[in-house]
Amino acid sequence: MSDAAFWGDQAAVLAREGRDAEAEAALRAGLAALPGHPILAHMLGCQLLARGAFAEGWALYEYRRLMPKGPRAPAMSFPEWGGEPVASLLVLPEQGLGDQILFARWLPALVARGVRVTLAAPPALARLFAPLGVEILPIEGPVRLPRADAWCFLGSLPWRRGVTVTEPYLPAGAGGGGIGLMLRGGPDAAELRDLPTDQARRLAALGRSLHPDQTGAGDFADTAAIIAGLDLVITVDTSVANLAGAMGKPAWVLLGPSPDWRWGREAERAALYPSVRLFRQPTRGDWAGVVDAVLAAAAAMRA
Repeated sequence: MSDAAFWGDQAAVLAREGRDAEAEAALRAGLAALPGHPILAHMLGCQLLARGAFAEGWALYEYRRLMPKGPRAPAMSFPEWGGEPVASLLVLPEQGLGDQILFARWLPALVARGVRVTLAAPPALARLFAPLGVEILPIEGPVRLPRADAWCFLGSLPWRRGVTVTEPYLPAGAGGGGIGLMLRGGPDAAELRDLPTDQARRLAALGRSLHPDQTGAGDFADTAAIIAGLDLVITVDTSVANLAGAMGKPAWVLLGPSPDWRWGREAERAALYPSVRLFRQPTRGDWAGVVDAVLAAAAAMRA
């Protein structure tokens, strides 16, 4: 086992056991022995973001670009943005759809400063992001990227901007009634994030499914329109959780073991999504306990 693997594995085990301070200490010790190691630095960045230490966390989050599957700088005829004043900026997508929804929160502030922002976005998100005031460049297959003063990865905006944005940034609508359910997500990490079938059945009677297979939604703008007419969204850790939070819509997010950094580690509210209430497993693998808590909260809400 390499030195990096030793520190990384130790930190991962500690984090899974909820011993986050010790996990952070292990990663710092590893980086003291191996300065600038991308995997250890990225892991530490995520640990810091999870506890709300955003200033140091965003800087270390940049090490994702040196990870084996991290985004690579494209060959461009104009420079990468370093946070300096620019008149135009090309923002490139990275990571999954939920991540892109999360990081889009930093775009309106750039527009407000007079920056002409062109956002490259997959078709599933193009209409959703239109209200942000940016020029949308749908990307599907080969695409010609327009010239700008600088370019930036979407996930690098918080580090470049040096601020944390928590207020809603997508239109929410006035609501209307009912509960929307999203109890399964994509295939990656489904065994950790999706509800088992028997537990999902216990929640099915609370509302309507938000899965595109049932709603017929063609993109996230369609799903957002449905959510806008609801009182509440109940979801596992999927892109719909990010969508509801971005809209400021009340949402309950059901979390499996070792959830993503964006949901923090212990709090009932997500720092980046104040309208989201978090339901965490009381013990590792205990989805029944999570569903019990959700059903109790739903009963209290009705009462």
